[in-house]
Amino acid sequence: MKNIIATTLFLLLSTNAFACYDESLSDRANFDSCLVEAEQGDVFAQAILGLMYKNGEGVAQDYKEAVKWFTKAAEQGDKDAQSFLGVMYGNGKGVAQDYKEAVKWYTKAAEQGITGAQNNLGLMYELGRGVAQDYKEAVKWYTKAAEQGDARAQFNLGNKYNNGKGVAQDYKEAMKWYTKAAEQGGANAQTNLGVMYYKGEGVVQDYKSAHMWFNIAAANGGSEAVKKRDILAKVMTPSQIEKAQDMAREWMAEHQ
Repeated sequence: MKNIIATTLFLLLSTNAFACYDESLSDRANFDSCLVEAEQGDVFAQAILGLMYKNGEGVAQDYKEAVKWFTKAAEQGDKDAQSFLGVMYGNGKGVAQDYKEAVKWYTKAAEQGITGAQNNLGLMYELGRGVAQDYKEAVKWYTKAAEQGDARAQFNLGNKYNNGKGVAQDYKEAMKWYTKAAEQGGANAQTNLGVMYYKGEGVVQDYKSAHMWFNIAAANGGSEAVKKRDILAKVMTPSQIEKAQDMAREWMAEHQ
């Protein structure tokens, strides 16, 4: 668990956040250190304490306490705490589920460039949760996150271009974003790439490439990819299947 929170802190919080968190110390020692600073009003310590309660590191997992500390930090403008608080409200953990509150905090964090919040805000607009359904607004936020490399947003944006919701249908753009997400290991994006190659949408129809992507997705746990691969294999020659399998192995070797 320590590695998880340490990585999260490194990615999401400024270097100042490590004032109360030291990987070389025990979980409990870090918790006690952060608690002291959080109670003194340190915004970074408050955000860290929220994470520790959320993940049950150094203290028993307690979503209500996580919400308490995320709120303190979020109200001081901490963008990461705002994003986490949005998640807590969206999922109803430690607080009654409230999509409007989730949207409120996602928006604050998204406007400060937090990709997870941008993707989640896009999802709220897409589904009409806590806000009027608005596919264009969903595309706007997915695009902001996708352009920063968020794999979930890249997949979601690919779907919007594929389906023509909130943006003109554009299979080539869908291919572009599915590919970016697929290269980060997204099984759903890999499956959709297989479908695009199978149908010849946004790309020249290519059964070998379709089979390749279905293979890759299957290796990453994509159950739908297994079904689609097996269906496709019925219209392919043994040599085509062998080539597709070789292509999949080569791709995976290069991306692992």
